Amino acid sequence: MPPNQPTPGTGPATGTDPVFAAAARLREAAATRTPAAPVRDLIGRDDVATAYAVQRHLTAERIAAGARVVGRKIGLTSTAVQQQLGVDQPDFGVLFDDMAYPDGASVPAGTVLQPRVEAEIAFVLGADLAEGPLDDAQVRDAIDHAVAAIEICGSRVADWDISFADTVADNASAGAYVLGSRRLPLTGFDPVTAEMTMTVDGETVSTGTGAACLGDPVTAVAWLARTARDLGDPLRAGQVVLSGALGPMRPVTPGAAVHATVTGLGTVSVTFSAKGAR
Repeated sequence: MPPNQPTPGTGPATGTDPVFAAAARLREAAATRTPAAPVRDLIGRDDVATAYAVQRHLTAERIAAGARVVGRKIGLTSTAVQQQLGVDQPDFGVLFDDMAYPDGASVPAGTVLQPRVEAEIAFVLGADLAEGPLDDAQVRDAIDHAVAAIEICGSRVADWDISFADTVADNASAGAYVLGSRRLPLTGFDPVTAEMTMTVDGETVSTGTGAACLGDPVTAVAWLARTARDLGDPLRAGQVVLSGALGPMRPVTPGAAVHATVTGLGTVSVTFSAKGAR
C-alpha cells in the first residue's frame, strides 16, 4: 500500500471489519438500487482515513469487474453545498467510464439513485500531476482545456442522510456526468469569473460563479492533485476532473430536463427518462 495511504481495519473480511462492513452495505444498495442506512454507525462520522479506505475498497472491486477509471470528481467545494450537507471541507471520488453521458443525452430512471444535479467546470488534463509543488500555476499549465459540465450526484444512503464520512465512503456521492461540447484552453477562459445558470424544466434553480468553488476551480484541482499524490494515485494526463459545484445542487425526477450555461464555455444539457436504467 502506498505511503500515507490509510489502511483498512484489522478485523477479518467477514463483515466485522468496519471497512468491509461499510463497503458491503453500499455495494448492496448499488446492486439492488435500494438506498441503505448511513455507514457512519460502522466507521464514525468524521473518520476520514477509514471513509477513504471504504471508497478505495469499492473502487478496487469495480476495477476488478472491468470498470475503467477516467478521472476524479471534487465535491463539497461550494459553501452553499457544504451548508446543504452540513460539512466544512472538500472531498473527492472516482469517475468511471460508464458514468459519462454525451451532451443532450437521456439518462434512464434508476441509473443514479436519488439523483441531484449541479453545474460546474470540468477540466481535462494534458499532463500528469504526479511531481513538483502541484500548486495553482503547475496545475494551470497541466490543464489541456475546460468544458461546461453537469454532474449527476447520487447517494446510496437513504434520504441523503449523510455525514462527511458517509459521502466519502460512497465515492463522494458520484453518479454520472455530462460534458458540454465547447472546449477552451485556460489562455482563453477565466474560471474564476465564469457565471453559471442552471435550469430544471425551464425554471432557474441554481446560479453561481467560479469563485464559489474554493475561490478558484483551479485551486480545487490543485487540492485534489496534492491529495491524490499523497494517497499514491496521482492525476494523469487525459483524465477528466469535475472541479466542484458553482452553486447549490438540486434534486431531479424522471422526465426532468436540465440545462446549464457557463459563460465562455457555452451550454450543456441532460434529460431524465422514465425508462429503466441501462
